[in-house]
Amino acid sequence: MMGKLLDVFFGCWHNRFSFPMTVRAGIRRNGAAAVTGTYVVCLDCGKELPYDWKQMKIVGASPERRNQVQALATKEAA
Repeated sequence: MMGKLLDVFFGCWHNRFSFPMTVRAGIRRNGAAAVTGTYVVCLDCGKELPYDWKQMKIVGASPERRNQVQALATKEAA
């Protein structure tokens, strides 16, 4: 709890990002890429964050969002 509070005030704000990177099929995905298949990296701290090409923004890794993206990917593949 105290660590999260200190992170809010002194942690990274994630203002600068790399270009979005998409992981190819058959390659082991990291945690951020597991959500949408695409991720960006914070250039200040190195944290990988999931990215959605359709909305063109960083998305959260919540379970309901993960299910929504997987359903959309299945729908587009058909």
